Amino acid sequence: MTPTAQLAQSAVQSVDWLAIAPPVLAALGAVAVLVADLFLPGHRKPLLGWLATGFLALAALSLLPLLDGDRTTFCLTGDPAVCSYAADPFALAVQFLVLGAALLTALLSMTAVREEGLPGGEYWFLLLSSAAGAALLPASRDLATLIVALEVASLPSFALVGLRRGDGRSAEAALKFFLSSVTATAVSLLGVSFVYAATGAVHLDRVAEGLREVDPDLGTLAAAGVALTLVGFAFKTAAVPFHFWVPDTYAGAPLPVAAYLSVIGKAVGFSGLILVTVVAFPAYDHVWGPVLAVLAALTMTGGNVAALRQRPGRAHSAVRLLAWSSVGQAGYLLVPIAAAAYTGDPATAVGATVAYALMYATVNLGAFGVAVQVGRTAAANRITDYRGLWSAHPLAALALAFFLLCLAGLPPGIVGLFAKVAVFSAAVDAGLGWLAVVMAVNVVIALPYYLAWTAQLFRAPGAESEAGAAPAARVRPRPTAPLTAAIGLAAALGVVLSGAPQLVMRFAAGALL
Repeated sequence: MTPTAQLAQSAVQSVDWLAIAPPVLAALGAVAVLVADLFLPGHRKPLLGWLATGFLALAALSLLPLLDGDRTTFCLTGDPAVCSYAADPFALAVQFLVLGAALLTALLSMTAVREEGLPGGEYWFLLLSSAAGAALLPASRDLATLIVALEVASLPSFALVGLRRGDGRSAEAALKFFLSSVTATAVSLLGVSFVYAATGAVHLDRVAEGLREVDPDLGTLAAAGVALTLVGFAFKTAAVPFHFWVPDTYAGAPLPVAAYLSVIGKAVGFSGLILVTVVAFPAYDHVWGPVLAVLAALTMTGGNVAALRQRPGRAHSAVRLLAWSSVGQAGYLLVPIAAAAYTGDPATAVGATVAYALMYATVNLGAFGVAVQVGRTAAANRITDYRGLWSAHPLAALALAFFLLCLAGLPPGIVGLFAKVAVFSAAVDAGLGWLAVVMAVNVVIALPYYLAWTAQLFRAPGAESEAGAAPAARVRPRPTAPLTAAIGLAAALGVVLSGAPQLVMRFAAGALL
């Protein structure tokens, strides 16, 4: 066989369409929404939301046939074991989280798109496009696909944040998010280029082999590449000190978009971080292990201390409190990844991160759902606007109280407590006693702001808020079916998992790399 024929044969790929169905269906949904927007009259634009929700549901259901075993595709012809896409338990667990969260976000968005006058076609196209990239990333098994998936998930998010045309806060939030994300991507690409220069490989398994046998003369280059890649993903995960974009971005974005970023944005960052550290860089665990441990401590402490400043008595923003809370929660999520560098069984640590991410996604989206409901009559969405919510909307108040207690790790939010115990155990088992102590202290630090907000829900409504406007709790906007369904689904899932937390633990335990 001639060299040309061999090259042509090596370029032939056997595509497993079932394996790539989740991101492909989300991408097809984006195209379908964009085309349908051209032909639907104005009064039928709400149908685009249901079309997008349907495609997200199909993408989530397409995960079910993949549960019977590992599937790979886009593999090198000469080495079938080296593939660019893997539908393994880890990828399926994160895809379930991403697509489920995107589905709940779509339900939250229907009311906001209509009442805020957002351009429906653009909104749903961008949401589905970002979800497609987020679903692709955990299955990526080479550095090129990983970076492309990261950008496909991130680029539409910039436009989603700034989609409130004419709103200065929204434009400012989008600009800050864009600049920070572009910086993160540039740093990541520089790190990846260094790693490629040192190893001559892009597939994660081959990168791992190359780093174990790297030329001593290239050792510094390889170490720099590992460090820069970590810094790039630290921006994406909003780890301190790379978190500065979070509060302004969440406060300026449409609330469903803030909810989306708080969950799926983190899932993208952490799944990418797990892949590059545990799969590609195990030979440099002495570099990334201590770095991630320190980042975890700084992130949980910085986020929780900043959240303490958001006090009801000063009419601070509930959305900013959720933003700082998400930074603190990111610190907890970093703990098991750091622990993977110190233990002989990194799969267990990865499972703890997945378990915590599933819990966090459920209850955080639920909390944002109630914020969307309150925001319909209180645009500022201050913590004081929730005062007396129980008297006007008892079910919404109970749901939000439950979500906040889950985030705090207090009963009856048992699933939140179990998730924190799993993360704490991962740190202790890895010998990171000091990090476990920092985490325990931060759990205590977080209690006041979660409990203070919960107490506001059951206080007697005041005559007016500090800004002179009637509290939102006294107004009874007509509930919408999609918003009610989103809050109800999140609450039902949280209650079920609190009654049987072993379900999420067993599911996460199967997320082996």
